[in-house]
Amino acid sequence: MIKPRKRFGQNFLVDQGLIGKIIRSFDTRPGEQVVEIGPGQGALTEHLVNTGCDLTLVEIDRDLADLLAERFPNVNLMNEDVLKADLPAVISEPPVRVIGNLPYNISTPLMFRLFKHLELFHDMHFMLQLEVVNRMTAEPSTKSYGRLSIMTQLYCQAEKLFEVPPEAFNPRPKVQSAIVRLEPRHRIAQVDTGVIEPMLIQAFSSRRKTIRNALKGLISESELESLGLSPTLRPENLSVEDYIACSNLISARS
Repeated sequence: MIKPRKRFGQNFLVDQGLIGKIIRSFDTRPGEQVVEIGPGQGALTEHLVNTGCDLTLVEIDRDLADLLAERFPNVNLMNEDVLKADLPAVISEPPVRVIGNLPYNISTPLMFRLFKHLELFHDMHFMLQLEVVNRMTAEPSTKSYGRLSIMTQLYCQAEKLFEVPPEAFNPRPKVQSAIVRLEPRHRIAQVDTGVIEPMLIQAFSSRRKTIRNALKGLISESELESLGLSPTLRPENLSVEDYIACSNLISARS
């Protein structure tokens, strides 16, 4: 048995009841193209193999990769860091379904990386820190709503499926977890990511300010009003569509 490594943020899922619940919610079928990110010791892999799907594993830990290769000799295995992997090369026959119990220290940067390659994916099911899932699925004017909410909902339909307690893992994490389902939007609103991403960083670094001040230097008070937005609103009050409109206005005059 391989011990979890802190540097990889490893917490292995061991609760068989929850493993079964995750597999049932994923509901893969024979012949489907599936990529599992961070399979660890193979808790989910064992069940995925039995569904008859065409499975690819992406595992950064060399010792775990060796263990997985021995346990599942007929599965395509890539011993790589998913944050650095050439995703189009990993996914040779898109669209694929993706599942993973992600280390919490890479979850947000990985999400932003995956959003840039949505054409590769049919859907994605991830185990993430509950706080991150709540942010991804948050509605405007709520405490959890922010940059991650907007970028996630711009690219995907996000649904929190269920929560997973710390005792489902070995070792136990200090936080609650949850499963989220992400379904890429077939028609994404036209938006310049080179404009909206820095705008969101600026806006939510000053989320208690009014948008008049939080977006100062990017968009004027009169421009906000032309979009039907009161300058006295705060960043968390604007919808995804509002931010798209702001971004497009900025892009149009650049």
